Amino acid sequence: MNDSTQHSSIRTERSDGVLTLVMDRAEKKNALTNEMYGILADALEAAQDDPAVRVVVIRGEGDMFTAGNDVGEFAASTPDSGPRHVRRFVHAIAEFPKPLLAAVQGRAVGVGTTMLLHCDYVAIAEDAKLSTPFVSLGLVPEAASSMLLPARIGHLRAFSMLALGETVRGDVAVDWGLATTAVPAAELVPTIEAVAARIAQLPLGAVRATKQLMRDTTAITEHMRVEGEEFAARLTSPEAKEAFTAFAEKRKPDFSQFS
Repeated sequence: MNDSTQHSSIRTERSDGVLTLVMDRAEKKNALTNEMYGILADALEAAQDDPAVRVVVIRGEGDMFTAGNDVGEFAASTPDSGPRHVRRFVHAIAEFPKPLLAAVQGRAVGVGTTMLLHCDYVAIAEDAKLSTPFVSLGLVPEAASSMLLPARIGHLRAFSMLALGETVRGDVAVDWGLATTAVPAAELVPTIEAVAARIAQLPLGAVRATKQLMRDTTAITEHMRVEGEEFAARLTSPEAKEAFTAFAEKRKPDFSQFS
């Protein structure tokens, strides 16, 4: 049975055991708002115990996977803005017990890249670009990426991504182990749909047990806690304030005043 539902800028599609979560805000490069994080977290949390869901796919509409956080909303948030759902989302992907897949086109910025470290299969467009520009915003990595990325690609490559914000093309991402397969952009959705359908036919109990054996969820969530504390501290730092102000004023930030 095929079913599609639109919630704000997130579209959910269900078909034959596959739940697809589509970031559908192409006019804003699929930049993630607090509301979108909440909808994604709700969907993943519900899917954990939904017997009708055997596989989850995350993808973006349009020519970009996601630009990461909506920086304007993020910079304007205050302690009085209400609960931030990004923490729920990153925990949901880190702790998700069923197969989690992603299809990546265009650019995947910040959390758009770090969420891939929690996926079990990643199809990427050959010309896609992954980037994690946390330091340039006066921040630190999140979603346990400061642990998972060096473990996946080595310290030197991880430093170039996390500290220098250097981009990685889709074909290189496969060589580095950040993606499973690279295909032409036009073949991306059919490719991930075929893989999801194949996984949905596997014995789910065995697949879940295999995934659990492959991931130390306890270590991942503990590292996320440590990262989260540092991220929160950095968020109110003079460096971050300068980065966000420069973004709003459309100028290059000046970090030379900070030691």
